Amino acid sequence: MTELEIKKKLIGKISRMKNEYLLQEVYRLIENEESGTDIYTFSEDEWNAIKEAKNQYRSGKYLNSDDADKEIDEWLGE
Repeated sequence: MTELEIKKKLIGKISRMKNEYLLQEVYRLIENEESGTDIYTFSEDEWNAIKEAKNQYRSGKYLNSDDADKEIDEWLGE
């Protein structure tokens, strides 16, 4: 697929897109590319998830690798 074909397909998909979050992410990716910046910027939801994970870790609400593997095996019925 040529660059022009890709652009046309993207324009079509973007014009039909209804998911505002996804549109914002596409826009952010394009902005990062245009600015020449390779730095990823976390969304507010991502920051909240990171904060929650840190709090869970600090309060001991986490699994070590072996326990996580055992739990996954149980979910998969192995």
